[in-house]
Amino acid sequence: MQKKGYVSFVLHAHLPFIHHPESNDYLEESWLYEAISETYIPLLKNFKKLVDEGVDFRITMSLTPPLLSMLDNKLLQQKYINYLEQLIELSEKEIKRTTFNEKMNNLSKYYYEKYSEDLRLFKDEFKCDLISQFKHFQDIGVLEIITCGATHGYFPILYVNEKTVRAQIAVGVQTYERYFGKKPRGIWLPECGYVPEADKYLREFGLDYAIVESHGVLYANPTPIYGTFAPIVSPQGFTVFGRDMESSRQVWSSINGYPGDFNYRDFYKDIGYEADYDYIKPYIAHNGARVHTGIKYHRITGDTDNKDIYDIQWAKDSAQMQAGHFLNSRTEQIENASKYMDKPPIVLCPYDAELYGHWWYEGPYWLYILFKKIYYDECNFELITPSEYLDKYPEIQQCEPCRSSWGANGYSEVWLNPSNDYAHKHLHTAGDRMCELAYIFKDETDPIKIRALNQAARELLLAQSSDWLFIITNNTMVDYAHRRIKDHIGRFTRLYNELKENNIDEKFLQEIEQKDLIFPDIDYRIYL
Repeated sequence: MQKKGYVSFVLHAHLPFIHHPESNDYLEESWLYEAISETYIPLLKNFKKLVDEGVDFRITMSLTPPLLSMLDNKLLQQKYINYLEQLIELSEKEIKRTTFNEKMNNLSKYYYEKYSEDLRLFKDEFKCDLISQFKHFQDIGVLEIITCGATHGYFPILYVNEKTVRAQIAVGVQTYERYFGKKPRGIWLPECGYVPEADKYLREFGLDYAIVESHGVLYANPTPIYGTFAPIVSPQGFTVFGRDMESSRQVWSSINGYPGDFNYRDFYKDIGYEADYDYIKPYIAHNGARVHTGIKYHRITGDTDNKDIYDIQWAKDSAQMQAGHFLNSRTEQIENASKYMDKPPIVLCPYDAELYGHWWYEGPYWLYILFKKIYYDECNFELITPSEYLDKYPEIQQCEPCRSSWGANGYSEVWLNPSNDYAHKHLHTAGDRMCELAYIFKDETDPIKIRALNQAARELLLAQSSDWLFIITNNTMVDYAHRRIKDHIGRFTRLYNELKENNIDEKFLQEIEQKDLIFPDIDYRIYL
């Protein structure tokens, strides 16, 4: 069948920087360990299977600077190994506990084998280095890795002081180069937050394109003639690709999206909440709160509290069927769009990476099946990366993209509302003060002051993470998010005052350098 268009998958792999060398009591550190076992390792395993089977595919992933910094952190690598060892121990106990139920017993054996294999892969095969595994797939040409803002700072609010946006971009690009040995071509704008004021800085640091929410393109001025089926370029010369709404809805929607299939594993039914308390206590939070363990025995089943036992083969059957449905839907979509275009349409499918595996357990397998189908079955499109599309079709309509985000209702209310608006005056004040410090000390030679200035820049960047504002709005780990904003602004302010008073407390500086161990190559002069 003649190829009439392209589909581009973009997965946004991001977690906020969480590093607590002072304690093992921080439940939030487990976000990383869950993502490694449920999303990153399954994706890498499926990429390898596709390559080994001779399947030519393309996928794009953002690996954000905080995530890269955590994956590269020796203490967190060891804590992940401890996390796996504990899960293997729990799985062994589950094999004994579930002997009365054949289906559950089979699943407990499956979990034991899965976590044992994760440990073997991580320690023995990957040498605790997931970054080089992703880099390998970029180097052989099947994966394009793109960058993000340094700490996922939200540009549509930060641009009040444009230098703080420039610094987010500069450190994001610098971190990427440190790990991948070349410049990134694309950027996932934090929260897909687009403002035209950022374009000149995106261009300054050599970036070619970004991913934006659908209405960022559809409401552009003038209206793009191809909608989201082609990128547009801003008057400042920066290209954006818009999210395709139809393909997103099929995967993402909690109501009629694929992840809601009744054969899939139920995320919420976890033995951390259901097993006898004394039995499960060693495997839940240190304070005794029940939490997810990752061992789940039930499928979604439907809108009922009486869930059926999860069946792996049934789940795979559903994934295969839905991969076929997605393929047919894109074939039809591209057939229709290509009739009205003078170049092949591109259907851009951006998602949070953690949807694949963590939230939708079967997601990585679904991708694997889909990519095989695209390669072997008759369809009218190919997989492509945004960079490849730009290289093939460099003529792009110029439009002014619309200010936008992919948050609820499309603009900024997730990150600026009565629950979290108190934070912004502190973030803006700290941003202005960082620029002031960079100017006052622009010719500084004292190594202690330079360390303090660089640490002040780290504290500001960590405070600016959009994750804290998002968590507060969503009313999840609210106390932790409040504390992180307070801690980073507090540390920044203390360094600011000590620098201005020429009285740096070296013990305090060393202590926070060890806690907020990120961006080793940072130079505070990026705020000039």
